[in-house]
Amino acid sequence: MIRKQLKECPECASKNIFRDTNKGETICRDCGLVIEDRMVDFGQEWREFDDDSRSKRRAGAPTSQTQFDQGLGTEVGSTSDFYKLSSDRERDRFFRLRKWNIRISTAIERNLKVALAELKRVSSFLKLPKSVEEEAARIYRQAVQKGLVRGRSMESVVAGALYAACRRHEVPRTLDEMGEASGIEKKEIGRTYRFVTRELEISIKPSNPADYIPRFASALKLSAETQSKSVEILEMARDIELTSGRGPTGIAAAALYVASLIHGEKRTQREVADVAGVTEVTIRNRYKELIKKLKLTKEVEKSKKK
Repeated sequence: MIRKQLKECPECASKNIFRDTNKGETICRDCGLVIEDRMVDFGQEWREFDDDSRSKRRAGAPTSQTQFDQGLGTEVGSTSDFYKLSSDRERDRFFRLRKWNIRISTAIERNLKVALAELKRVSSFLKLPKSVEEEAARIYRQAVQKGLVRGRSMESVVAGALYAACRRHEVPRTLDEMGEASGIEKKEIGRTYRFVTRELEISIKPSNPADYIPRFASALKLSAETQSKSVEILEMARDIELTSGRGPTGIAAAALYVASLIHGEKRTQREVADVAGVTEVTIRNRYKELIKKLKLTKEVEKSKKK
């Protein structure tokens, strides 16, 4: 009997379920309940070191959205088979069969082969996890099948699909980083991202500014206490709806800047702005809003006197 995939926590009815494939556990992120601790691993259970071990497989490799044929394609022969052939005529026939076997027939397959290679390159540049890469490949494949790529550059659609996958998996990456990795202007990536998500009806939650704190703090070499204080500031700002309608990177960088001043780890607005990919004006404006609305002026002034 196939077990149905759980959609909510049996303890608190939360839908914030996390499946850790490395540990084989299904965990509720809200209450911490371990729902399942013996997940079935559908990945391959062997290692290959030569052609002989490949021929002794008991099953095929797992499917992957990052391959144009989803990993279901076949291959005619292997290198070891070539040396077993005795005549030149048989060898010529062997290479001819291999050539026709790997030849791609449809326009969609040709597009996917080139685009998914570009997707892997950008994903590697941004150091994205495999789950994000698979999700981005699935989104791009749907966009190609619906004809959304027509009239747009392949690179912009790839970048838009990757950005959408990052947002869905809560992996903080900015449009500036996407633009730097793909060589496409961030305005074009944002425009393509909104078009693809709208046409494919992909629902994406707003970015959480707190997700950017660890990356920015690591780049600025700030302590754990400063990180915790910046997250606390963001939670206070969220409670009074100060984060609504503002860019997540800007408000996160400003909170980190305020926390660094409070804990005596002073960083300039230019340093924080360069790490966050925003302007000094943005940092300055968000900083003024935070200390005024959250009444942090005394804490900041007190730290300056030390």
